[in-house]
Amino acid sequence: MSGHFLENALVYLGAAVLCVPFAKKLGLGSVLGFLLAGMLIGPYALGFIGEEGDDILHIAEFGVVIMLFLIGLELEPKAFWRMRKQVLGLGGWQLAATTLLFWPLGMLVLHLHWTAALALALALGMSSTALVLQNMKEQGRMNTEAGKSAFAVLLFQDIAVIPILALLPLLASNPAVATGNESGWLAGLNAWGQAALVLASIVGVVLVGRLVVGKVLQWVAATRIRELFVATALLLVVGVAVLMQAVGLSAALGAFLAGVVLANSEYRHELESDLDPFKGLLLGLFFMAVGASINFDLLQQAWLQVLLLVMGVMFLKGLVLGGIGRFYRFGTDQNLVFSFGLMQVGEFAFVLLAFIGQLGLLGDESLQLFTAVTALTMTLTPLFGLLNERLLLPRMGTREAVVEPDVPEEQHEVIIAGFGHYGSTVGRLLRANGVQSTILDYDADQVELLRKMGFKVYYGDVTRPDLLELAGAEKAKILISAIPHLETNVLLAEQINKHFPHLRFYARSRNRFDAYELMELGVQHLYRETLDTSVRMGVEVLQALGHRAHSAHRSGQDFLRYDQAAMSQLALKKRDMKAYISSVRAAIAWQEEMLLADKEHNLSAHDHSWDSEAIRRNVLGDTPTS
Repeated sequence: MSGHFLENALVYLGAAVLCVPFAKKLGLGSVLGFLLAGMLIGPYALGFIGEEGDDILHIAEFGVVIMLFLIGLELEPKAFWRMRKQVLGLGGWQLAATTLLFWPLGMLVLHLHWTAALALALALGMSSTALVLQNMKEQGRMNTEAGKSAFAVLLFQDIAVIPILALLPLLASNPAVATGNESGWLAGLNAWGQAALVLASIVGVVLVGRLVVGKVLQWVAATRIRELFVATALLLVVGVAVLMQAVGLSAALGAFLAGVVLANSEYRHELESDLDPFKGLLLGLFFMAVGASINFDLLQQAWLQVLLLVMGVMFLKGLVLGGIGRFYRFGTDQNLVFSFGLMQVGEFAFVLLAFIGQLGLLGDESLQLFTAVTALTMTLTPLFGLLNERLLLPRMGTREAVVEPDVPEEQHEVIIAGFGHYGSTVGRLLRANGVQSTILDYDADQVELLRKMGFKVYYGDVTRPDLLELAGAEKAKILISAIPHLETNVLLAEQINKHFPHLRFYARSRNRFDAYELMELGVQHLYRETLDTSVRMGVEVLQALGHRAHSAHRSGQDFLRYDQAAMSQLALKKRDMKAYISSVRAAIAWQEEMLLADKEHNLSAHDHSWDSEAIRRNVLGDTPTS
């Protein structure tokens, strides 16, 4: 199809809209849906796209770059260090054993050169992060031994992609072909000069990320123009990618490095939420282009070879995984879930295979063959998982041992939105009692100041559900809004009602009229700014005039209780000012009557037994106040 851009866009989007929901409904996942869409519109099926599939692949590869940036962004050094034994142990053994198994098989069975066999073995060692985690979540297994172990293996693989991408050019006879550096910065330099330039570039990225990028993001965030922040985030990713390519390294490596550098940044969540749509769209296009490139003519001609490769790869990976599970003493049921879950070849294999093709390590026919093998292993994974679920696990007679989940770094039971004077007071009180909070604020200057004071505060717009999700709203129990603006709290209440109904929402309001608006949205926990302070002042004035401390405090608490009780009735009449004024007058009269009645039932006005200050004066011989 050689139509215009809009016509091509219509084909891609239409195929995605049709195929992805269909695949999701069958339990195959969105990745396979995009692959199916690409197969459908590709040159070997309906023929809507031909060479355009290859063209769009180069554009969509930017989605892979963004994905690796986001992976690096999520890899906070402290969190990784906490999981290091599980990640390095399980993940390291899996990738090493799978590679060492497939490497000689590639040379002996497929008659590949040792460099090509090693590159192919590394690609086949990958499993599908998107597919496995989705299946584990849907089955409620993320907190089981199998789920946590699978996550550790996938995390190691995500990290391992970076050194693999750096290693592959060394296996090629002409590494410059892959990176386009025949005329790059490395041209004309000797080996020592090239190494020094590469090292300087990496150190430069780290230093600039630590010292400069945060200041730039703070300056951009202060403008409160979201589009500018998105553009800055994209500029950051593209800039680092171009720099890495210029010195002969992978663009993905640079993006990952930039992400790791910014993992502790207060702008981490905002960067994640802003770039995630680009990643999703471009990765979708990438997988569609991969699907379009699958040669069905080749599959038809070599169907037996494809079948043997698919079964062989899945069996051998499952065997390796089962052996690792036995070594780590998994239960039989957990080992089966672990092995069946990770036995496919993952989406990163598409990235590595494309890179291997650029390097010339494998021919077009072999690339097409293993691209199809990868897609088919992913397609069969849900089917094998269903087989395990229905036939094997019931025969084991065991139950999954649920492991208590570790609360991820920066994801706590409490989220505080707004950390000015009001919010910081609440946060300090909670922290003093051992309750940690995830703190979000949309004032870049305030975030920077609080960071200097030792608080871990993140920049971001809390009314965005994607940002709340990244901050851990799905697992949190309470969200506190210390933001004084009614409009923001209304939007936040609406988002909670729609996306996170399990969250208990504690909201600040400037006055009773703001409180009425929030009450209409079902907000039950409302705190007017001046109410408690004014009541406390009144209580202390009563004490200064000689009232008993107990009586004054009880009167203050009764006032708060009666005022709160009246609020629900007054809220119903706030739109009718005449009726509202009448109801307010009646409520005030009722409150005063109730307070006077309570006072008449009090003990002697000279009983200061509850008042520690009065007791102290009596003990010291001072004259009592009354």
